[in-house]
Amino acid sequence: MLIIAERINASRKYIAHAIASGDRQFIQNEARVQDQAGADYIDVNAGVFVGEEKEKLEWVINTVQAVTEKPLCIDSPDPAVIQALVPLARKTPLINSITLEKTRLEGILPVARDQGAPLIALCQSEDTIAETAEDKVRLASQLVDIVTAAGIPLENLYIDPLVYPLATNTQSAKATLEAIDRIMREFPGIHTTCGLTNVSHGLPNRKLINRTFLVSAITCGLDSAILDPTDNHLYGALKAAQAITGKDDFCMDFITAHREGRLE
Repeated sequence: MLIIAERINASRKYIAHAIASGDRQFIQNEARVQDQAGADYIDVNAGVFVGEEKEKLEWVINTVQAVTEKPLCIDSPDPAVIQALVPLARKTPLINSITLEKTRLEGILPVARDQGAPLIALCQSEDTIAETAEDKVRLASQLVDIVTAAGIPLENLYIDPLVYPLATNTQSAKATLEAIDRIMREFPGIHTTCGLTNVSHGLPNRKLINRTFLVSAITCGLDSAILDPTDNHLYGALKAAQAITGKDDFCMDFITAHREGRLE
């Protein structure tokens, strides 16, 4: 299970404040704790700084790379920002993200191809936000065709079917689970991912909803997620789900997590 650590995202007020004030120590501590908690990639996002995103994200990238060897997930919807900052990554980054919007495809696909970088593709077009499983799979199929035609191998593609808050769409999680299952079966070699916490937005006891959805998604084939690896309840649910679904040989990852005191 590929873990993309979510915490260094400027949509979080305390992260935005740290970036705005140039608090290197705070951002570096966020990077360290996520690295130590088992992150495979460290997501970095400065999207709330309209007009300053490139400069702020460049500072975040340099700040984070000073304290961790983990590769970055460079997170921006702006092709110009991706083009400018991907070359700063010391290790091949994960690019987050493209949609079926023409400007994003044309601006980001060449960068991913030339850098050999994996990328996250959202099931979204200029006029469609897919809510049903059928729509999610249809848009995923279009993304597969476009991305592979651009010379990017299928194994470098992470499809995000986009789960929406249960508080406003009680069928969204169910539709996303069905879409994950179908995408993983219909496109062998592809990956799926999700921004996990979207599912619980607006509800009480969000962490319970998050980990329940994560376990359900893993049983449907989800093999990556954008989440908080420092949440031991969530991390424990992830490791247990992998063991139960046969994705942890001899349960060694689960046993190791137990010995490290990570299971709660």
